[in-house]
Amino acid sequence: MRISSSAFLGALLLVSGVAPVPAGPEPPKPTPTPAMKPLRDGQRDFDFLIGKWKYHLKRLQNPLTGSTTWIEFDGVGDCRPIWKGNAQIDELDVNGPSGHIQGLTLRTYNPVSRQWNLNWANAADGALGTPPTIGSFKDGRGEFYDMEAFKGRMILVRYEWTRTTTSSPHFEQSFSDDGGKTWEVNWITDQVRVKE
Repeated sequence: MRISSSAFLGALLLVSGVAPVPAGPEPPKPTPTPAMKPLRDGQRDFDFLIGKWKYHLKRLQNPLTGSTTWIEFDGVGDCRPIWKGNAQIDELDVNGPSGHIQGLTLRTYNPVSRQWNLNWANAADGALGTPPTIGSFKDGRGEFYDMEAFKGRMILVRYEWTRTTTSSPHFEQSFSDDGGKTWEVNWITDQVRVKE
């Protein structure tokens, strides 16, 4: 007669004076992690900016100081696609009481991460700002972030694009010096399309 190993183990424990421990419920099986949704292809998300524009720009005079003084500018801009639409050059030329701003935004699309890299340059120094501000659009709203030095401190920078399906898109730049808990808007641009 053959004795099963579990019966033998129970008998051994009984002889040794150790009461067998009843088997508990089976541990729950791990829930499989749901597959991530495929990333949306956003390589045409900035097409709404292609063309000529009239600009009204407001810039906070002294960001992150409690300042409430805004300087306003008016001017024109022109956005052109390059790399068969996977990148753009966007030029800005505005004037205001504090002077003239000539700016350029180079936008490039990364088809792997499905995110845009936004690089700003000002004619005053001719250098592309680093690092690029990176992000994407969801439901017609674009959010883009970077971390950069401002007056010797590292801060978070956020760009937001809204009203992208209208003839007057809206842009805001904000700074955060507390890790993103609070944001202060310091640059606002409203554009109106110039009909060809």
